[in-house]
Amino acid sequence: MVTVNENFAKLPGSYLFAAVAKKVAAYKETHPESEIIRLGIGDVTQPIAPAIVEAMHKAVEEMGHAETFRGYAPEQGYAFLREAVAEHDFKARGCDIAADEIFISDGAKCDSGNIQELFSLNNIAAVCDPVYPVYVDSNVMAGRTGDYRAATGRFDRVVYMPCREENGFLPELPAEKADVIYLCFPNNPTGEAIKKAELQKWVDYANAHGAVIIFDAAYEAYITEGGIPHSIYECEGAESCAIELRSFSKKAGFTGVRLAFTVIPKELKADGVSLNELWLRRQGSKYNGAPYIVQRAGEAVYSAEGKVQVAEQIARYMENAGVILNGLRSMGYTAFGGVNSPYIWLKTPNGMKSWDFFDLLLERAGVIGTPGVGFGPSGEGYFRLTAFGTYENSQKALDRIKKM
Repeated sequence: MVTVNENFAKLPGSYLFAAVAKKVAAYKETHPESEIIRLGIGDVTQPIAPAIVEAMHKAVEEMGHAETFRGYAPEQGYAFLREAVAEHDFKARGCDIAADEIFISDGAKCDSGNIQELFSLNNIAAVCDPVYPVYVDSNVMAGRTGDYRAATGRFDRVVYMPCREENGFLPELPAEKADVIYLCFPNNPTGEAIKKAELQKWVDYANAHGAVIIFDAAYEAYITEGGIPHSIYECEGAESCAIELRSFSKKAGFTGVRLAFTVIPKELKADGVSLNELWLRRQGSKYNGAPYIVQRAGEAVYSAEGKVQVAEQIARYMENAGVILNGLRSMGYTAFGGVNSPYIWLKTPNGMKSWDFFDLLLERAGVIGTPGVGFGPSGEGYFRLTAFGTYENSQKALDRIKKM
């Protein structure tokens, strides 16, 4: 008789954003006339930049002619895109990352969930708290964690590193054993960033303890301040201890196109085994590559026109972030993020529970955000808003919140 993977049963309830969608659907059913402003899920709203659309059109045309038709893509990605990534995202910042250390994929969410396959089930994962749910969920599904403890909101055999207001929403180096360390900066959900000197401490720790850092830099394009690293490889020694995840979703509006990449330096080894070679082997067995048309679109992000157009889009989102952050503060709310990230991390008023504030905001303002506790127990009492709406809706949301 067939049996199921019992580790799935450890996961509590539904995925965070599915739970949000279910609540919103129930509200819409009883309030069909309500105009809802969605500032919850981090989905972009601006159309793909013209230079990128032009590149996609050209690639589509190529697919219609025998002499330029492309079939399966190389599992590591086409050289033209990997070389553009290496040049513009890394060499331009003084990082010695080669094209054969870059793996093109169809999304950073997939990579952040799949990367754990490289590591033994005996390894202990360490995560920030609050945290992007995929890091924890994927390790639970694999069987690397213990049981879920509803009283604490945590899983056994996972090291949680609280990120709270009193420590600037930056995790502290773990005192207990941690083998695979997940870091996301600029951070989702808190919107806060890490200085290079602080990140260097994590690199030094990982090298000293034989740990591997999974560094999620999906939001690096939103950094506006100096002294904030765009890549972990700006830190000395990171090539021997860190894997970096990148995404085109937020950088270039590819949430509906799907493109990302993972960087695994050839210098990075575990048990004397090259993780670069392991990931290449894994991808060869489980992945057929991102489509040619999409990879040409990714290449256009690095063109002269593409860079300008993408930067303009990001600037518009960051204008929204400033409007939301400053607007909330002017109303007396305590809020963070929104300077190096498109996320604003709002402290709920009067110690209100995160889901209670979600209900209040939905019912009295018609505004959707994301309850902080959905990202982990240290997120209780906080609420995430995104800057990915339109400027008009961002302003309208603030007006409604002010009238509550």
